[in-house]
Amino acid sequence: MKRNFRDAVLNRRTIYGLSNQSPVSDEQIKEMLRFTLLHVPSAFNTQTTRLVLLLGGQHAAFWHIVKETLRKQVPEDAFPKTEAKINKSFASGYGTILFYEEQEIVMQMKKDYPLYKEKFPEWSEHTSAMHQFVLWTMLEDAGFGANLQHYNPIIDEKVYETWNIPGTWRLIAQMPFGVPTEGPGEKEYKPIEERLLIFE
Repeated sequence: MKRNFRDAVLNRRTIYGLSNQSPVSDEQIKEMLRFTLLHVPSAFNTQTTRLVLLLGGQHAAFWHIVKETLRKQVPEDAFPKTEAKINKSFASGYGTILFYEEQEIVMQMKKDYPLYKEKFPEWSEHTSAMHQFVLWTMLEDAGFGANLQHYNPIIDEKVYETWNIPGTWRLIAQMPFGVPTEGPGEKEYKPIEERLLIFE
């Protein structure tokens, strides 16, 4: 859609109704991930973020893992509601992006810079969050809807096993996306005056 940056940020919203359609080619989706990995900043230029793109049957397989994992943990009478939400808002989409952080780099930075060793895990989380925001905004600008989920750590072991994910990668979040079937919900905004201090 080629919006300007402010409009792209404004239009990035949580969308829970997703279809398995795509307004762009798979190659364009892959290029969004490559662009994000190359150009989003990280503390000390550590470049710790790792991404996994799941499309087609791989996307479906991921959400099957989530459902079967939850089936063992959610009370039987409550599971149909959980399953319906996964089917409508996540599994129904076109693809899913898994956000990981490479812990080997984090551990090495703690050794190399002991003065900041307590901060590197936190900075790694910041880096992941920036990647999430940029990709979410780019997907929306391309005509997708998306939402962000956190089924880790209960799904981690099965996901590592299924896709042979390196053991030093830590799963942070999951972002299903697809063409929206509904708009975003109402959003309440807390007063800016409570969240902004200006000294002149």
